[in-house]
Amino acid sequence: MYGNDYHIPVLFRETIDNLNIRTGGTYVDCTFGGGGHSRGILEKLGTQGRLVAFDQDEDARKNIPHDDRVLFISQNFRYISRFLKVNDIDKVDGILADLGVSSFQFNEAERGFSTRFDGPLDMRMDKRNETTAMHVLMHNDEKTLQDIFSKYGEVTNARTLARHIVEKRTATALASINGFKSLVAPMVKGNPNKYFAQVFQALRIEVNEELKVLQELLSQVPELLNSGGRCAIITFHSLEDRMVKNFFKQGTFDVVDKNPLFNSTFQNPLKVITRKPVAPSQQEISNNSRSRSARLRVAEKI
Repeated sequence: MYGNDYHIPVLFRETIDNLNIRTGGTYVDCTFGGGGHSRGILEKLGTQGRLVAFDQDEDARKNIPHDDRVLFISQNFRYISRFLKVNDIDKVDGILADLGVSSFQFNEAERGFSTRFDGPLDMRMDKRNETTAMHVLMHNDEKTLQDIFSKYGEVTNARTLARHIVEKRTATALASINGFKSLVAPMVKGNPNKYFAQVFQALRIEVNEELKVLQELLSQVPELLNSGGRCAIITFHSLEDRMVKNFFKQGTFDVVDKNPLFNSTFQNPLKVITRKPVAPSQQEISNNSRSRSARLRVAEKI
């Protein structure tokens, strides 16, 4: 049974339509979660179609449908090529990744993702990993913490925040969300809700290596897609969106020499389908406020 209460899939119809699904194709949902986007893919697939669903969060396993066309892999999608090959899959016709934190994860206090509840300062997508948000705060120096808050959360006073944490941190103070919020309360600038949202985003990205993982996924996409196959990525902040935009445009993270005096041998294997990112409609935002920052970009293998 699909976990409708687990997570509301954002940009659902836009994503399914842009994948241009072939009835007998093989598709990968890199972020299965509640299975919402997977349901849309399965509805388009015929009996010979196949869906490979990745999710590193063990809680997602209970949402797997009873469908012989589905192969569930309980791993981070950064290992997509490895686990497809293990299952004798060389090429696929579509790859989808919804990079947002699920509503279920946000609403579970013990996961530590939300500023709304008290709970352990955790934030791990995969509970098998050892590094938690508390670990990041306790074991990094001031400069490293400053870089995390500045780069991943665009926190305006990242430097003074980092210094304050290093000076005041104790295992007791950082054991819980409320303890951490109390510790950094004197450093809050502007709207407290927005400020903590930025700080928590920065910590979550660091704990889960989200940008590194996204780069690893994108780097594997051109080799995995069949000709005409599509990759659809839904992002929720500018750092992710910029990375997806630039990769789709260039087809590589390597520096491509554009000097007309030199003949570059590299040809972008991807064609951008969405010149501008697809944003949610006002109706979707009204129904699901968490969709507000969602942006969908799609590219096709030439």
